[in-house]
Amino acid sequence: MSATLAGTRWVRADLRARKGQAVLTVLAVAGIVAALITAATLLEDGTNPWRGLFAETDGAHVWLYTDGSPQAALGAIDGVTATAGPYRSVPVTVAQDGRKEPAALRAMPATPPAVAHPVVAEGRWLDPAQPDGVVVERSFASALALRVGAPFTIIALSGERHTLYVRGIADTADQGFYPEWTPGLAYVLPPMLDRIEPGRSEWVTGLRLADPDASQVVSQRVVVMLEDELQRVYTWREVRAAMELDNRLLGTMLALFGVVGLVAAALALANAAGGRVLGQLRDLATLKSMGFTRGQVALLLLVEHGALGLLGVALGALAGWGVMAAVLGATSVAPAPVLLIVAGTAVVVLAAVGLPAWRGSRTPPIPAAPAVPPRGHLSRLARLALLVRLPPALVLGTRDAFTRRTPAFLTAFGLAVPMMMITIGLGVWATLDNFLSHPEQVGQHASLYVRPAKLEPAAAERIAGQDKDVAEIYPGADVNALAPGEARSVRVRAIGASTKPYPFPVVEGRMYGRPGEAVAGQGLLDLLGLRIGDRVRLTVGGSPLIVRIVGRTVEPDLDGEVLSVGLDSLAAKDSVPPEFYALALKPGADPAEVRGRLLADSAEGLDVQAVVNPADRLAIIRVVIVALIAVLALIGLANLLTASALGLRDHAFDLAVLKAMGLTPRQVMATLVTGTGLLVVLGVGAGAAVGASVVKGLIDLQGDTSGVGAGIGRAPSPLTLAVAVVVAVGTALAVALIPARRAARAQVPVTSR
Repeated sequence: MSATLAGTRWVRADLRARKGQAVLTVLAVAGIVAALITAATLLEDGTNPWRGLFAETDGAHVWLYTDGSPQAALGAIDGVTATAGPYRSVPVTVAQDGRKEPAALRAMPATPPAVAHPVVAEGRWLDPAQPDGVVVERSFASALALRVGAPFTIIALSGERHTLYVRGIADTADQGFYPEWTPGLAYVLPPMLDRIEPGRSEWVTGLRLADPDASQVVSQRVVVMLEDELQRVYTWREVRAAMELDNRLLGTMLALFGVVGLVAAALALANAAGGRVLGQLRDLATLKSMGFTRGQVALLLLVEHGALGLLGVALGALAGWGVMAAVLGATSVAPAPVLLIVAGTAVVVLAAVGLPAWRGSRTPPIPAAPAVPPRGHLSRLARLALLVRLPPALVLGTRDAFTRRTPAFLTAFGLAVPMMMITIGLGVWATLDNFLSHPEQVGQHASLYVRPAKLEPAAAERIAGQDKDVAEIYPGADVNALAPGEARSVRVRAIGASTKPYPFPVVEGRMYGRPGEAVAGQGLLDLLGLRIGDRVRLTVGGSPLIVRIVGRTVEPDLDGEVLSVGLDSLAAKDSVPPEFYALALKPGADPAEVRGRLLADSAEGLDVQAVVNPADRLAIIRVVIVALIAVLALIGLANLLTASALGLRDHAFDLAVLKAMGLTPRQVMATLVTGTGLLVVLGVGAGAAVGASVVKGLIDLQGDTSGVGAGIGRAPSPLTLAVAVVVAVGTALAVALIPARRAARAQVPVTSR
């Protein structure tokens, strides 16, 4: 009992003596665990709202769009348990506060169906007592700033305006969030839809399956049954992917930083524990002489150093769980990944401090064991310092840096790993900046999209061409096409002409130059198993579209599942008149000013929308990079404090001798800082070099797997990298200067004691 009490007091005294280093260790481990838990939750779909919405609405697994009401008995297909619809749907334009947005108006009964029934979040569902009522999907309502009771003005295909009133705002798992998924969705009663658009329409049917994984097989059967009736089809997988809101990209980034950061944190813990054991040899020998066994000493050291890591694990688990549950809106954080991360990190922490604890337990019970630094030959770097006749303080510091080879390597490596990840984070930042400064490299050569709305297409093109800041006009149309063998729809973007193509960023192959040629995103190539040079046959509105893939583009939309062709490659019924005009502006032109002029010149007859840059959707990544850099800096700082403490401990006698020989406190301080600074420069330089060499490949790998495609990665600029290295080295030397100044100014007897 007395031995346990003595050991507890010794641990408490030692922790109080190094409060700063203990706090850094706890914070570093906590940050890594929080990052890992956040990454696991994002990658596990814990933050994807599709899961909850699908369960709440009893959603359909497959959605079919047909020219007319399907005549086939879809409910009799093997695997289909229930159907939703068919519901009549018409395309309209919503005019709200000077804005015009595309929408699909779907006829729904006053009694919500059993399958794929929208869940009213505000207001009430449709009621025959209010025939002009409309229920708007929540994300579409948010984009239009709609509230219950607000007017909802729509423009039919005939140009006639109708004013409805928002009766309710609902959630649905039928399609993704607006504007990532267009058009917006709104529900009305069938008689009102007949009044708005008695002619052209399409029919929407949902199929609920017994086995969600069978959606592909069922879709293929539907394609065969409906043949030319089918316009497009998509499954629950596409809706889930559309609702991810870039969570997988963020989760992958956090996972990479977390795993590598965990390795760096383990090195920092091992280095710190080893350094403390070396500094406590006399204390450990005293404990052994008091009767402590090897096992008791090892357990004591394991408890002291492992407790800091385990406290960090606990705080990180709470922080990660809290962030997911509160900030990012995860309704249910899966406990299994969290427990696995907590257990795995705890094992890594205990393993990292276990070896130094075992070595400390082998200390002989000799209380007066002198703390003499190891002896050996001068390192090559120290010999070089002598050869070039550097000042004595720098020569001595160069010698001291590599007195203990293994701790010196661990210190440099422990600084290199965080610096490597910081460099990768700066590369991600540079890639986002490149998206903003060069949007044409991600397919955004055009800054504005103009739709004719109330005007004729020719008039819209004429008004746009007369603006002084418009450089080029590219007519275009977006159509859905059935993919061969996939029983699902993909996007075909027809824009420009084959002889005057829209300047897509082609990173492999070449741009199309004649009708029947196309370029594709990486996601589409992966989906259809195509390569550059292959031919593919799609079906657009019942008409075949046969094209040859001549190039691969960087495609940030729809997971890269986009085929781009000239407008003259489509059948006349799909390309005339154009749906929109993409406007490329002159350098320096302000898209907002051009948009205002076009609206004024057309008397609000045009629908003019600015292009949303992908970097704007990924702005949260910048915040994450800053937070992760802070955590990695804490890990590097903990390594640095360990190296400084070990250097002071090893050369305490040397300091006394140097002072007795006449070295000034400043020269003594230079000796200590040089010894630590060499390890800092070596670690930071190596980490920055490795990070700069791999960052572009890592970003391109992520782009390739996400469907965007390789060719987007950017390394940090030389200036940014140089500033980062200088700041890292400068900060490290400033931190190392504090204990060095304290030791250099101490009296010789105190230092020698």
